[in-house]
Amino acid sequence: MGAFTTMTSKGQLTIPKDVREALKLTPGTRFYVTERDGEVVALPKNKSIADLAGMLGDPPGGPATLGEIDEAIARHVAEDDERISREWHERREKFE
Repeated sequence: MGAFTTMTSKGQLTIPKDVREALKLTPGTRFYVTERDGEVVALPKNKSIADLAGMLGDPPGGPATLGEIDEAIARHVAEDDERISREWHERREKFE
């Protein structure tokens, strides 16, 4: 699925019919457009976040388990807490 298209002088692209049909895109569909690793990425707003899950494939090192995700979040929260506490004490010492 896909085809070559040409950008107009106004920056507009025509989405090929087979792509529009496969994604159920209709006139007026809004897109979030960004650049990622030198590529243009256009995400239609007619999709829920659950529909987009996995579209980029597995992260480096493979998918994480829920336990690994929980551990990573806890580690970063702890690091952030330590940083905030350290900065608070440093600022407090300046005024003593």
